[in-house]
Amino acid sequence: MQREKLFLDLVELMQRLRAKNGCPWDRKQTHKTLRPFLLEETHEVLEAIESRNPKKLKDELGDLLFQVIFHAQLAAEAGQYDIYDVIQGSLEKMRRRHPHIFGGKSLRTSKQVLENWEEIKKRERGGSGKSLLAGVPRTLPALIRAHRVQAKAARVGFTWSHVNDAAKKLNEELAELEETLRSRRLTHITEELGDTLFALVNLARFTGANPEDALHLAVGKFIKRFGHIEKTAIRQKKELSQYSLEELVSLWNEAKQKNKRKSKTKSPALKQKILRAKSRRL
Repeated sequence: MQREKLFLDLVELMQRLRAKNGCPWDRKQTHKTLRPFLLEETHEVLEAIESRNPKKLKDELGDLLFQVIFHAQLAAEAGQYDIYDVIQGSLEKMRRRHPHIFGGKSLRTSKQVLENWEEIKKRERGGSGKSLLAGVPRTLPALIRAHRVQAKAARVGFTWSHVNDAAKKLNEELAELEETLRSRRLTHITEELGDTLFALVNLARFTGANPEDALHLAVGKFIKRFGHIEKTAIRQKKELSQYSLEELVSLWNEAKQKNKRKSKTKSPALKQKILRAKSRRL
């Protein structure tokens, strides 16, 4: 009972902040002004997940929950709905979309569950009036949006039959991009670059890799290797601008080799775990 009261306390706290004699900053906010904070809190949750720090994740989930409470309070003040309507809607939706748990339907695989989920969403939209892809938000980061669009299309069979087909399509797009680069027409280059990125995301999806995670990993490696260059410059008491491109590339390769040596020290058990994960994706 005490745990249930905690939620009520949070709702009442939000009401107090928005009350006539509440917090001036909170009273000024609208759904629109809160958008950047909702986005920031979401990214902080994702960062906490990546850090594998349970305490940090707990704190960030609390901040994200507070944003949900905030938006629901704004709606309640406008006479539209409140947080309990939000919870009720979520309960009804999840029960409706899990007929294999709360109904008599038999779904044995994750693939069957996803296909049935899309069929239920289609009925909720009123049949075929809206596109299957209409539910993918335009505001998603482009890599994630591309991945979601492709995954939804794949659920109804619009996908390659083999990973080699996806790789071939990527090579075709790369060839078209290379040809377009010679034209030096920015509009055409942008279009072909987009097609190439889209094909690359599709290849990632097909293999089971997450393109957002892959790019994050690449950016992290770049930062780490560039950090080696910066540390070398500090030791040598030089500015980066004093190095030639050849010298910078040499330092970059030095950092790359250093990282490779470190990766070879991974335990055999960890290596086997990575190999098993890769084999499941292919």
